[in-house]
Amino acid sequence: MAEITIVEIAKRCGVGVSTVSRAINNHSDINPETKKKIMAVIKETGYIPNNSARNLKRTDAKCIAVLVKGITNPFFSPMIEVVEHETEKRGYALVLRHVEAYEDEVDVALELEKEKRLRGIIFMGGSTKHASDKVKQLNVPVVFATIGSDISDDLNRNAYSTVSVDDAFESKKITEYLISLGHKKIAIMAEGSDTPSIVRLRLEGYLEALKDNNIEVNNNLIRYVDKRIYTMQNGYDTAKALIDSGEEFTALYCVSDVLAIGALRAFADAGVRVPEDVSLAGFDGQELAAYCVPRLTTIRQPMGDISKETMKLLFDIIDGESRHKHIVFPGELIEGESTRKI
Repeated sequence: MAEITIVEIAKRCGVGVSTVSRAINNHSDINPETKKKIMAVIKETGYIPNNSARNLKRTDAKCIAVLVKGITNPFFSPMIEVVEHETEKRGYALVLRHVEAYEDEVDVALELEKEKRLRGIIFMGGSTKHASDKVKQLNVPVVFATIGSDISDDLNRNAYSTVSVDDAFESKKITEYLISLGHKKIAIMAEGSDTPSIVRLRLEGYLEALKDNNIEVNNNLIRYVDKRIYTMQNGYDTAKALIDSGEEFTALYCVSDVLAIGALRAFADAGVRVPEDVSLAGFDGQELAAYCVPRLTTIRQPMGDISKETMKLLFDIIDGESRHKHIVFPGELIEGESTRKI
């Protein structure tokens, strides 16, 4: 089955892409039974992992590295699938690396560059600000996918590329949509770190929308997920804490669809009806948002366009056919069944 990808292996095994990657790379932090199951599926399908290129001689290898921060979020799965297909089509090997929440992705990239003969690096997720001296040490073309702000305050923007939506603008847009429905007591589920990030930009967009509409900010309605990990469980726990606080709100905006799905379950368990009692909105436009009940109102990112443009741009730079660029795609407001006028 020549066309099978790491994403399909993960789906067959009922695990995340990062778990498959750890099994392939023989990491110790994986359940032995899970690893056995994954390796059996790999053997059964005849799948050859792209990152098995670690066994190639450095002088022969042509590798593209993809560093993913927040790989537990299914948002990245379709992106990885496109990247894997495009690298394989061009005769390159893919080195997929999961970056933990506490790790600096540029530090990880620098270590990876020492181990592999990389031709290019793609960053997905993570911080929107990096030390210029570290980025300058990367000796291959770099594209930050899903990140669109200035990566460094003192690094020339011609030194790297970005492909993304405008997270602050799109976040402001969905907050103002909730305001247009009559909501003023709008809670938000974000992350609590002061580190510059995509989610920080989304929080800024929310705050700007409130300010522009003369709505006073209630800090009790700004809720932060635990450990900056976007899982349905974290969405559930954070929404439950908001409900239990007794703070009055008529809408909840989650900076990720995954968090919103978890919040939807928390509302159901607490007897809170969506959207009759509370309106709920997400961000990303993941496939699961269209299949939950009620269907989720969200901002859809054009992940196919972002992924394909990232790969085209990276290979054009590698081939000397393009300079670095900064590309911003528009998001799309998807009006689901989870919001209503009040």
